[in-house]
Amino acid sequence: MSNIQQALKQRILVLDGAMGTMLQAYKFTEEDFRGERFKNYPTPLQGNNDLLSITQPKAIKTIHAKYFEAGADIVETNTFSGTTIAMADYQMEDLVYELNYQSAKIAKEVAEEFTAKESHKPRFVAGSIGPTNRTASMSPDVNDPGYRAVTFDELRIAYKQQVEALVDGGVDLLLVETVFDTLNAKAALFAIEEVKDERSIDIPIMLSGTITDASGRTLSGQTAEAFLISVSHIPLLSIGFNCALGANLLQPHLEAIANKTDFAISAHPNAGLPNAFGEYDETPEEMGEQIEEYLKKNLINIIGGCCGTSPEHIRVITNIAAKYKPRHHAELVSKVN
Repeated sequence: MSNIQQALKQRILVLDGAMGTMLQAYKFTEEDFRGERFKNYPTPLQGNNDLLSITQPKAIKTIHAKYFEAGADIVETNTFSGTTIAMADYQMEDLVYELNYQSAKIAKEVAEEFTAKESHKPRFVAGSIGPTNRTASMSPDVNDPGYRAVTFDELRIAYKQQVEALVDGGVDLLLVETVFDTLNAKAALFAIEEVKDERSIDIPIMLSGTITDASGRTLSGQTAEAFLISVSHIPLLSIGFNCALGANLLQPHLEAIANKTDFAISAHPNAGLPNAFGEYDETPEEMGEQIEEYLKKNLINIIGGCCGTSPEHIRVITNIAAKYKPRHHAELVSKVN
């Protein structure tokens, strides 16, 4: 933990951009997703991006390398949907450990290569833990508001399996991201604390929520400040927001929490809002201008990109971030000194 804490004290750290955006450029077919091993698998597999860590590992490795080359300090593992709950869509629950382990291993190999080349700039791997496709706080059935498609305990067990595999694969930190339901996030955080206790380890945790629309709230109804308060009992490395919004629309929510916490603050916004075709048009320069406003206002310790962002976006963000000092916060000072 001290390595990343030390790096955070010295500079604004840069997170990578979108894995999905990069994978789409490969235009992988159903056969590509299957590879030889899953040639006769009974369900369609196209779209299961996490599986590509097994069937197309070279592509995953190349994407990580491109983000590191662009200046990223931290890359995320290709494990956004790496739980039994999310993998049930593909009937691949039994593969969860392998998917997470291999994804972590690939990312760590690339990180070590870059750290060896540039020892003054150590590279880190964040185990990506997505929100799953279910919500513990709300009913998916409008006619039965009391119904829940998943329980807290089911989420906890699923997240614990993912966390154990990511840790075994060598991640440096864990990123619980795109949180739209804080109860889901609490299950993930509970699972992480269980693994930390059982293994007597201390692994840094990043937590990143999602403000879903102009209401300024998460899907489960919390404002940015309420989200912060509801998770502040957990010892976090950082808290912040990602996805859903472009950089300019995300800024007020970062401002709402920046002066209310001793945790580091992170953000990885989308490249603007999607167009009519669901694509993201914001150029690296346009996004960079908006992100520079965060830095002028001393809001950020970790910055990256979500949907629609590429290595070019990260390169521009890296160059801008290098001109500014990281947001000062008590947590860093007390832990590093």
